[in-house]
Amino acid sequence: MVDAIEHIRVSQVTASWRTYRRLLRHAAPYRSRLAVGILCGLLFAGTTFGALPTMKELLARVFDYAHATMFDVSLFAAILMLLVVFRGMGEYVSNYLLQWVGNRVVMDLRNQTFTHLQNLSVAYFDRNKTGEVISRTINDTSLLEWALSVILLDIAREPLMFVGSVGVVFWLNWKLAFVTLVVFPLCLVPIILFGRKVRRAGREGQERLAETLGIMQEAVGGVRIVKAFGMEQHEFDRFSAQCRSFFGRIMRVVRAKSMIEPIIFFFSVVALVLSLFYAKATGMKQEAFFTFAMALVLMYGPVRRLSRLHLVIQHCSAAADRVFEILDTESSVREKPDAVELVEAANEVRFEKVSFDYGAGTVLCGIDLVVRAGEKVAIVGGSGAGKTTLINLLPRFFDPTGGRIVINGKDIRDFTLKSLRRQIGLVTQETFLFNETVANNIAYGTSNATQADIVAAATRAHADEFISKMPEGYASMVGERGVRISGGQRQRLAIARAMLRNPPILVLDEATSALDTEAERVVQEAIDEVMTGRTVFAIAHRLSTIAHFDRIVVLDGGIVSEMGTHEELLARNGIYKRLYAMQFDRVEGLG
Repeated sequence: MVDAIEHIRVSQVTASWRTYRRLLRHAAPYRSRLAVGILCGLLFAGTTFGALPTMKELLARVFDYAHATMFDVSLFAAILMLLVVFRGMGEYVSNYLLQWVGNRVVMDLRNQTFTHLQNLSVAYFDRNKTGEVISRTINDTSLLEWALSVILLDIAREPLMFVGSVGVVFWLNWKLAFVTLVVFPLCLVPIILFGRKVRRAGREGQERLAETLGIMQEAVGGVRIVKAFGMEQHEFDRFSAQCRSFFGRIMRVVRAKSMIEPIIFFFSVVALVLSLFYAKATGMKQEAFFTFAMALVLMYGPVRRLSRLHLVIQHCSAAADRVFEILDTESSVREKPDAVELVEAANEVRFEKVSFDYGAGTVLCGIDLVVRAGEKVAIVGGSGAGKTTLINLLPRFFDPTGGRIVINGKDIRDFTLKSLRRQIGLVTQETFLFNETVANNIAYGTSNATQADIVAAATRAHADEFISKMPEGYASMVGERGVRISGGQRQRLAIARAMLRNPPILVLDEATSALDTEAERVVQEAIDEVMTGRTVFAIAHRLSTIAHFDRIVVLDGGIVSEMGTHEELLARNGIYKRLYAMQFDRVEGLG
């Protein structure tokens, strides 16, 4: 049992250093600054312990009233001052350069993590909480920012400081050095004991912080629901509980780290007391003992910082592991190395035996569908029939688990993702607007759009009228997620965005289902405008809006159960007619 525990402990330590070495590899592009910083760190360490024998000789001459001259004192004083100047220069340059490298590595990691997240498939974000992802990208890397700077400085300076101090004490009196240094191995005991606790508590603390961020994000994002249902206290209790949990984990780390320095200081004083007894017993000269004591004090600093080094690595490795977990995650939607650009307009879109499984059961099973250029196809069905899943396969938010989707006779997985998605315009039920100007939201994804293009797209989307009445027109800010404008206005901006992109394929995912009757009428007019001349896939909630479509595909249990025009499907007396009758009866009842 003891051997098993020891094996686990050694494995954890090895894993921590392996993680940290991986972190240091990100400093390779800045090796020149790193090298200069380390050299200046060596200069700092060398001049520090080099000053000790100089100080000893200076003291000997100061108190040698019979033989030493003022010139002798001045010479050694000048040497000491010169060493102090070089020590200060080395300290400043090493501090600046090594912290520059540490902060730059963290900035690169943040950028790399954000870029990698952008390249991951939608499935990753469906599986992971937004707060967790944000916490790993921002909070965990903040911890690395501190750890990298501290550790690089300590690695550069402290080993040489320690070795130099040990060399000086042995040079001064090797017997006394043996007496005092025998206690220093005892300093390793608390380091070993607390290292595991720091790593475990550090990872748990970062996880609790991510949970706290997630709760806050939900409470802020859903503030209207929270207030409407009077759940302010409930949300506070959730948030407060996570804060307490995070506080408890962090204090475990603080306790472990705080125990190290007092223990090491105690052993240092023990070593100093032993040296005092030795000096008294042997009649050691004052300048020799004073220099020896200074060497012991200087040795205390490196021992303290090097002991902290292990704990810091344990702590930051937990955060680094969480960041590297994101970077090591492979996207389930990958672009082939030999992928080609989809340049020509889509003349035909073909679903061939398409199946899909999220992992909890089959959602789509053997879908066959051919849609030609300019054709308008509606996808309808009950909740959970697979409508949105089918549409999400077209821009490769997910890849089919069976079968394939073909554009112009070629599998869409053979095209570059950017060129494929450039062919597709998307308008969803939940319109997402950025906290930017109206113009920038419309031009999102169309970098070469002029102001005239933006206004023309907004006009066709029936949005120019309300935009012109806004305080700053197209330069007006829409607020976070577009909170400063109505749902119908947000939807028309989304339509204008799709129209400006001018895609040959348009995907409408229940674009009017969340609107009131008046807003739906205006938005539907805009949709009719944007659909002109395009291949359209539309998920419809209100069946009256797709009665004029070329074809209606009815999904049931992940398969195509019916297909035809509005009139043909009503005549079949099947699922579509039942859905239509339910809506018609509901509308009649409301009337």
